[in-house]
Amino acid sequence: MSRGRRQVNRMIMSEQAPIKVMIVDDHPVVRSGIRDMLFVFDDIEFVGEASNGRELLERIQELIPDVILMDLVMPDMDGLEATRAVLAQYPDTKIVILTTFPKGSSIRTALDEGAAGFITKDAQIHVLADAIRTAYSGQTVLDSEATRALMKSDRNTSNFKPNLTRRELEVLALLVKGLSNREIGLQLEISPETVKHHVSKCISKLHATNRTQAASRAIELQLVPRSP
Repeated sequence: MSRGRRQVNRMIMSEQAPIKVMIVDDHPVVRSGIRDMLFVFDDIEFVGEASNGRELLERIQELIPDVILMDLVMPDMDGLEATRAVLAQYPDTKIVILTTFPKGSSIRTALDEGAAGFITKDAQIHVLADAIRTAYSGQTVLDSEATRALMKSDRNTSNFKPNLTRRELEVLALLVKGLSNREIGLQLEISPETVKHHVSKCISKLHATNRTQAASRAIELQLVPRSP
């Protein structure tokens, strides 16, 4: 993302309430390092941390974070199980997986469980902040290393079929036709916010980074008919 675009995003976010962020990682050094970085940004507020998924579940009701930065490998309850448990109770929470060595299979599983994306732990400070903002806005976050790992994994998995619900397929079919969230909502008689949620899930499950890429992959995988 360009420097100019980042500045615009920060200006827009600064006019709103800060994004509440929680860090979940079993390494204190990782938590403190990320916490210190987040204090630089006025539009991001660090609200708490946890050393594993079980501790996260004990604290989340008190903290109500907008975005959780979640490690995958943790004792007691790992990041994948914690992601599943959090989203079952707090479906609007955005979870960005933190990883050291991204693996395509892990990325796919986490996205299918509802994670908002992946970012490596050594990401630069502005990349981390942009990932938080992007996830908070309802879009999928995949940094370059995670994207490469996912594409490599997909190439090695010729029978890849995303686990989309009936409603997600309905939304996806209208998305492929080029309809906006409002137009999709009118056709399916659901709210634009509900449409936005389904679109975000489709993007995640298709391992795409935006609506256009999701539509392209839906056609490629023959999930919906090609729009005339």
